[in-house]
Order: sequence, then C-alpha cells, then structure tokens
Amino acid sequence: MSMGYLCRAGLAALALATTAMTPVFAQQLRVMEGSVSNALNVPMNRAVVVESETPFAELSIANPGIADISTLSDRSIYVLGKAPGRTTLTLLGPDGKLISNVDVHVTPDVAEFKERLRQILPGENIEVRTANDGIVLSGTVSSIAKLDRALDLANRYAPDRVSNLMNVGGTQQVMLKVRFAEMQRSVAKTLGSSVGFRNGSGSVAGSSGNFILEPGATDVTVPSGTQGVLGFSGSLGALQFDVLLAALESKGMVRTLAEPNLTALSGQEAKFLAGGEYPIPVDDGEDGLTVEYKPFGVELNFTPVVVDGNGINLTINAAVSAIDNTVTFGNNDLQIAAFKRRETSTTVEMRDGESFAIAGLLQDDFRNLKGQVPWLGDIPILGALFRSAEYQRSQSELVIIVTPHLVTPTRGEALALPTDRVKLPSEQELFLFGRVTGKGAVGEVARQDFSGSYGYVME
Repeated sequence: MSMGYLCRAGLAALALATTAMTPVFAQQLRVMEGSVSNALNVPMNRAVVVESETPFAELSIANPGIADISTLSDRSIYVLGKAPGRTTLTLLGPDGKLISNVDVHVTPDVAEFKERLRQILPGENIEVRTANDGIVLSGTVSSIAKLDRALDLANRYAPDRVSNLMNVGGTQQVMLKVRFAEMQRSVAKTLGSSVGFRNGSGSVAGSSGNFILEPGATDVTVPSGTQGVLGFSGSLGALQFDVLLAALESKGMVRTLAEPNLTALSGQEAKFLAGGEYPIPVDDGEDGLTVEYKPFGVELNFTPVVVDGNGINLTINAAVSAIDNTVTFGNNDLQIAAFKRRETSTTVEMRDGESFAIAGLLQDDFRNLKGQVPWLGDIPILGALFRSAEYQRSQSELVIIVTPHLVTPTRGEALALPTDRVKLPSEQELFLFGRVTGKGAVGEVARQDFSGSYGYVME
C-alpha cells in the first residue's frame, strides 16, 4: 500500500469519526447483492458511508470531480461530496463480477442553510429542497422584504442556482389617494392723475399721464380698456386745461382642488391621466411641420411596494397642469399657448392609512411702481397731478398630500357608481317643470355632491 493511499485512508477514517460525532449528517447505504441499489444522496463537503453485503475487490467513480471515494475495509466505502452533480459508483467482486452500480447525487448542503433561515426569518413558512445542483424555495412569506432576504441568503449557498416558488401572503394591492390643494390670491391698486393744457386754437400746449389730447378736440380721449377714470375740464382765460383722475382696486381668488385615486399591485407601476392632450407643431427637419401632443390635466404615476407588516414604499410622480392662454408665442397665423404646471416626484415610506405632505409651496410676489413727470411730480400737493402709483401683490399656497391604503377586491354588487345617484327626468318633468333630474329618492341623492366610497374595501 502506497504512502498516498495511507494518508487518504487516514483522512477518511478521521472524517468518518467526525461524521459519527454529528449524526445529523452521517448516512449509510447498504448494498445487497442481486438487488437494485437505492440512490445515494451526499451533501456537498459531507461524507456518507456505503456498506456492501459481499466483499469487493475494485471500486471506481465515474466523475471524481463530483465525489471522492476511499475504502475503509473490503466491505465499507467512504464517499465525500465535492461538487453538486450526479455520478455513478461501481463495485466489482474478486472474480471481476459486478456487484452493483450506485447512483451518487451530490447536492448543496441545505442543513446549515435551513438553520440560518430559521434564525433570520423565524415563523416564516418556507420549505427548502434541492434540485440537481441548486436550491428550490417554496411556501408563503408575509412580505416582499422577507422574500428578498430569503433569496439573498439562498444565493450565498447556491449562487445563481436558486429557484423561487414562494408566494407572498397578505394584501398586496395598494390604493393611493392624492390631494392637490392650491389657493391663489391677488390684489392690485392703481392711483394716478394726468393734466393736459390747450391754447384757444385747440392745439396741445402740454400733457402728462394716461390720456390723449388731440389738436382741435374739445373732449378728452381716454385709451380703451381704462377703468376707474374720472375727468373734468376748465379754463383760465385763453388757456384750457383737462384733468384725468384714475383710481382702481381689483381683488381675485382662485381655488384649485384635485383628488385622483389609483390602485396598483405591489411592485407594479400604475398611471392615471384626467385631462387632455394639446397639439404642438414641431419642425420635421424637411421644411415641414408635424404635430406632437402634450398631455395636460391631473397626472399620477406611482409604484407601490408592500414591505414588512403594513408598511408601503411609494415612488410617486404627480402633476397638475393647465393651458395658460396669458402666455403665448407665434405669429398672426399660429398662436401656441404655454402651460401652468405643478409637479412633484419623490419616494416615501408610510403605513396603511397614514398621510404625508410630499410637496408644499408658499409664494408671495410683490411689485410697487411709481411714475411721475420730472420736477413737477415733486411739487407738494400739486405734484400729485403729475405722478401715478401702482401696487400689485400675488400670493399662492400649494400642498400635495398622499394617503396609501391596502385594499382587497369586493363584490360588484357592493360598488356604487356616480350614475346610480342620478335619475333621468321624464318628458313631463323636463318640458313642463324644467327638471334636469327625476323626482324621487335617487333625485334627492343627486342634489348632493358625488363624493363617496367606491372601488375597493379598505382594511
């Protein structure tokens, strides 16, 4: 017997002793002469003992890279798993007769993986199996985050050889309620005066301010569109004068409110648009024009991910836009309007039913202008006739609030539609009484607003 074989036999005996100390990994297979042998399952980097009923004289392994063999006696064989795969162990008797062929299956060692899985994810119903040279995970986990943890741990034991058959339990559909609320207030005040002088022939001797004195005219001409104007005329001998006083105060308030609701499966993107598309001409590069359409209105894109418990991770892109006809460009043949747009894009994490103000804006614009005729506007008291003042202030406040809910489908009979609350009028009610809704219980409900529960059951 060679020294190499002695060393290998000594190591085999040491490994067998170690295996005997940890019986959870120690396995044995008894080979019976004249019968079909069962497959031998060997965990990778673990040892299994094969015992033969009859003495054998020769051993061979089809693929030594998958499993290594050593003889402990003329009836015992030590099999060590080296790499995941399948191979064949052949036993021959002293007369050269075949005793048996044993299928050897070397699989990843999932015993340690199962133990780590129970420590990291206690209480999760995860089943672990081996398939060929990989790991198969099945069962039900409580959240996407725990599923990712289980897959990450499995990849450490079988890199790129993990099959995921797990399901995620609980509610995995998210309804997102978004509220856009904007208030705009504007105040403008204008105070000014103008003076014009004419000689007896009606020619203009001098003027200032916001009106026109035409030669030979006896009346003051006020520019079109001017409001809050008071004018009067007088004379001092051959010199006539006209005085124009302008005082105007304007106030305005605008309230904008939109509440889009959208539902999506965990991990899937959902899109919502309530509005329209505005055509914009674009140069096609060949001295021609093509039309592109730009969407406007209430837009909502979001991707929810349900994490541990009822936590929800949201990636949101929400916007409210409208056509602004006060800002245009083009020529006499083509005018293109601008857009007013309030948009936010962010990622937040919340619990079911919690609300978050993901965007807010406070804006205060102030403008104060004064114009006067040089030197004359600085004269005390009389100088007020030669100057004007303008005051403008614009304030706006915008807030965007999001509220996610975990939802489940419900029966169709339990859903209420906005059209269910409106009863159509009969011809008599429409033509004789002028009613646009029918009279009755449904018509009474139709007089109220159209808000209410619809679509899903919120937990």
